[in-house]
Amino acid sequence: MASTPPNPASLSDGDPAIPLGVRVQRQGATGPAGQPGTVRVVALKGGKLHELEDADAMAKLPELVGKPDCAAWVDLVAPTATQTAQVGEALGLHPLIIEDVLEGNQRAKIETTEGVVHIVLFHLSYGEVVVASELDVVLGKGFLLTVHNVDWDPRAGHHLAGGLAPVLKHGPDHLLWAIADDLIDGYFPFADRIGDAIDEVQDQVIRKATPDTVEQLFKLKRELIQVRRAISPVREVFNQLTNRDETLIDPDEIVYFRDIYDHVIRLTDELDNYRELASATLDVYLTQVNNNLSVIMKRLTGVTVILAGIGAVAGIFGMSEAGQALNGGEANGFWLVTSIVVAMAAVAAVVLRHIDWI
Repeated sequence: MASTPPNPASLSDGDPAIPLGVRVQRQGATGPAGQPGTVRVVALKGGKLHELEDADAMAKLPELVGKPDCAAWVDLVAPTATQTAQVGEALGLHPLIIEDVLEGNQRAKIETTEGVVHIVLFHLSYGEVVVASELDVVLGKGFLLTVHNVDWDPRAGHHLAGGLAPVLKHGPDHLLWAIADDLIDGYFPFADRIGDAIDEVQDQVIRKATPDTVEQLFKLKRELIQVRRAISPVREVFNQLTNRDETLIDPDEIVYFRDIYDHVIRLTDELDNYRELASATLDVYLTQVNNNLSVIMKRLTGVTVILAGIGAVAGIFGMSEAGQALNGGEANGFWLVTSIVVAMAAVAAVVLRHIDWI
């Protein structure tokens, strides 16, 4: 059965953290022009496993593919256009499939052409930036073709860690499930760390709403949109795999793909929740800014009340001398009026402080 997604709490401290707000980079499956990639062929024929590479793999490929007692996996690692075309010709693939593989700018999708299923998925790798690498998978009669870049090795997944023979003996469709399940499970740590990043921004907004915080929030929202753009179509891919009659997939294998489909649904729901949390955090930020502005205006109003009272009294006695300061003489009256004004200002300050206006 398909594995349970890894528990974020079990991730080691040495796992690379996802930088907050970095852009997600797209990367095609084929390699740079002029630099030949690696062609690997693993075939289970007559109960015996054959592993070939590069020239030997290309030479033996026609003899292994399409045989009733053989299940083959053709793995192209950062191939050139020539290598891809040669393998496609040996497998009898439609030119449109080869064109899509070489284009390297596909969205996650599933297409059936001349009885061959072409699936496009993405592998996420974490470092200083998040890289979404395209994985092209072609399922045909008796073979599975995978085309990917060097930053991901499908054999590193836990389903293939015990060897290829136990997986290939169930057919190429079971190998497709093993690779896809490992790929989808790798999305969950990324989603969990996105959630941690949102929690961190929320804490920053609550503590102190600053322009730097809202800048981080906008970067995080942009990253969520980019990641969802790469992952969301995967839901439709496995929906079609589990709900339409596909002769290349054994009916007994459908339950495995349904398990992946459940994982994808949960993943997309989490991403939608994180996007709503990011929007809600922005609303909290705006509310905090408005609250701070209200507090500032209240403080200014309190100060204005005190200064306006002092200014009014000073204006009256300055313009008319107010009967020589209430007949107390100009000098004595000045200090009398000043004392009264200061006392009134102090009382006003105490009252305004008590009602939290200053």
